[in-house]
Amino acid sequence: MTRPSDSFGQALPGASDTIVALATPTGRGALSLIRMSGIRAHEIGAAVISRWPKRAREAVLSPLHDAAGGELDRAVVVRYDAPASFTGENAVEISTHGGLVVPATVVAAFIERGARAATPGEFTRRAVLNGKLDILQAEATADLIAAGSRSAQRVALHQLDGGLSRRILALRQDVLRIEALIAYDIDFPEEDDGPIAPAQTLAALVDLEGALQSLLATARGGELVRDGAVVVLAGAPNVGKSSLFNALIGRNRAIVTAIPGTTRDALEAVMDGDPWPLRLIDTAGLRQTSDPIERLGIEVSEAYVRRAAIILACGESIATLRGAGRAVRAASGDGGSGAPIVLVRTKSDVTRDSSSALAALGAEVEAAAVVEVSAETGAGVAELVTSIERVLAATDGAPDLDAPVLTQTRHRHAIARALDELALFRRAWRGEGLPATIAAVHLQAAAAVLHDLIGAVDVEDVLNEVFRRFCVGK
Repeated sequence: MTRPSDSFGQALPGASDTIVALATPTGRGALSLIRMSGIRAHEIGAAVISRWPKRAREAVLSPLHDAAGGELDRAVVVRYDAPASFTGENAVEISTHGGLVVPATVVAAFIERGARAATPGEFTRRAVLNGKLDILQAEATADLIAAGSRSAQRVALHQLDGGLSRRILALRQDVLRIEALIAYDIDFPEEDDGPIAPAQTLAALVDLEGALQSLLATARGGELVRDGAVVVLAGAPNVGKSSLFNALIGRNRAIVTAIPGTTRDALEAVMDGDPWPLRLIDTAGLRQTSDPIERLGIEVSEAYVRRAAIILACGESIATLRGAGRAVRAASGDGGSGAPIVLVRTKSDVTRDSSSALAALGAEVEAAAVVEVSAETGAGVAELVTSIERVLAATDGAPDLDAPVLTQTRHRHAIARALDELALFRRAWRGEGLPATIAAVHLQAAAAVLHDLIGAVDVEDVLNEVFRRFCVGK
């Protein structure tokens, strides 16, 4: 991995400080982990830790003392020597007993000896500055910590392992190859290999654009994996939406009563679905009301309907289902997401409708699926989840979680911008007939965009590519 310039690291305020922080949540617990990193980490650590580890990566049980000699704890200490640490600096990790007092007094002892309290993300930032991680991997670290599902965990681990970074680097290398073809014709026109046929450059450009478009197409799936697909339960009051919500998440999160309008605000829970998590939203019943408080809840419901990935239109009869379908269509409006609707016939343990009548209603409201469920007995709940996942896969495509996936808005904008620069190059070079030296500016811009996406720094790539691919000046 290429290291960012040292001048950039030195320009960062506090980059030469030794930093310390509690790496585990504060509060009652069996253990706490304290991390310290920086030029003086070993010096400061040895002043507090009585039995200093003789070798790197060796775990030692040692008493810890403050500056006055008072014992603070007996902890397990591991020393790391630069550059073989997470940050690339000298570092120490101390596993103390948990709670509020012990870790706080140990951190205070290190600060008293000259360390500084780390700012949020500062350890990871130093890892990036010291070439241990690139920016994509740093983002993956945060995504892994925040992962609310197995699919989000899987994508974050793949990105942390460098999967997306390698893909971006390969695409950037393809840009440089095209630039090298252009540069060869400009700088070495008399070589034995002869001029480069425009068709060869154009074919490479088409392949590159296709690869970038394929990667850009993963953005929607990446967004759903990271944030969850918004699944809105909508319908009239008291048709069993909250009971279904509780049945789906497996616990009583929503208040369930026989009084219409009980749910005044949207309730949200994440369900670990396959291949992406489902963000279930239980909304207030859609109906006309003069109650200003309930009206506010209904407006929230309508806002969720407009941004949903899929809508569960719930009803306890053919009539209420038809009303739910119409209400959802009305709430979506012209600015809605156009999300597919699944008709959910609730309370199937109490009353039943004929399959043909439900199928006809589904066709009438253009529903993607029709499912009968009972929150009381659990009948149909698994089928509903399967229907949700099948409809989402049909509309958004099932992502390949083992392949590089764009998970951030920043990623999507960068790839889109690189595609724009390639389109500008094509127009300038082939459409407008501009000199290759001018058209190639757009290739350089595309390479720079991909370059910045990772956060790597390198020079002379184009010239290196020319000499590697061609026998120049033999």
